[in-house]
Amino acid sequence: MPIDKQTFDKYQRIPAGTLRDAIDIHVVLSPRNADGSEPAEYAFMQMPPSKKCPMHNADNLCQIQLEHGEGYLSRICSTFPRRTHTIDKLEETTLTLSCPEAARIVLTNTRLLGDPDEQHCFMPWDDKPGSRATPLSYFWPIREFTVTLLQNRDYALWQRLFLFGTFSRRLETVFQQGAQGNFSALETGFSQAIAKGTLRESMESMPVNNALQLSLVLGLAKQRLGDGNLNPRLAECLNDFLAGIGHETLSYEKQCEAYAAAYKDFYEPFFLKSPGTLENLLLNMVFRSVFPFGIGIFAKQKAIEPARQYALLVTEFALVKGLLIGVAGSRKQAFCLDDVVRTVQLVMKHFEHSEHFVGVCLKELASKGLDNPYGLTMLLRN
Repeated sequence: MPIDKQTFDKYQRIPAGTLRDAIDIHVVLSPRNADGSEPAEYAFMQMPPSKKCPMHNADNLCQIQLEHGEGYLSRICSTFPRRTHTIDKLEETTLTLSCPEAARIVLTNTRLLGDPDEQHCFMPWDDKPGSRATPLSYFWPIREFTVTLLQNRDYALWQRLFLFGTFSRRLETVFQQGAQGNFSALETGFSQAIAKGTLRESMESMPVNNALQLSLVLGLAKQRLGDGNLNPRLAECLNDFLAGIGHETLSYEKQCEAYAAAYKDFYEPFFLKSPGTLENLLLNMVFRSVFPFGIGIFAKQKAIEPARQYALLVTEFALVKGLLIGVAGSRKQAFCLDDVVRTVQLVMKHFEHSEHFVGVCLKELASKGLDNPYGLTMLLRN
């Protein structure tokens, strides 16, 4: 966990004692910040294998705040679960769903983006041949297109995500071609195709692959269940998922059948009644990851890869969806919004920053030739 320099300096003024000893053990200077050019990540709080903050006492309260007040909290602790980015001098703040209350607020909010009748600010862009437009020049129209498509219920959710994939790959081509790529033509043509439904036939030809979905989620579950320091709430959630597919008693083929039945009998009926829940989850992912640019747009000389950002978004969503299907199979008619909030919060808390696991998933998909909109759609369609 990053510690800003101002907070680090405050820690150095804490007198000798049990708290100061814990700080000296767990807070280390960042080797990447030897020249002091990144004061926001001046040092790091090293986490033990349990991933529990070493500053928490037996009651799970922050000992630093208890002894020295809120003013001694690090920047990240005082702002969590909020994440703020500045784009065109506008601050945009999203909630990280690893916080239980943030997950509840986002997933249950019927007007997540505010009243549709409210006035909005529209940002112009310039992609004329010969202009000095950069990929970031397209940020706001891309954001508007993305949000509009996500909320377009004329298409099933998996179809909207498939369209995202196709759009992301074409967008990457535009960026590679520079300003002459003509983003406005891409956006106009794609919007017209969506309105006319010209891509529906090709989407409907996409096969359902429950085995691929289940193997991905089982890999996640087994990886975490093998962790000796597994959080009890996460263990309960993963065990619910495994029970919902009959993992302990059924062959893999039969588990795939149980997975498909859990989707049809319990998962799908619930979300047909609450379609905004998963839409809100995806909107949060889009805003939080600055999709399709990625938070790398705030780093110098960072490549912008919409296709990879799409793959990351789909993989994360597929993991959440797969676990929810198993949990629904376990809970059956009792499956409810509380189960959804709990599952999403636990996945975000324990897997959101697992670059290793997501990377392994993407490599596995690439090895099978599935790292493309068609292949990734197999993770989404049931």
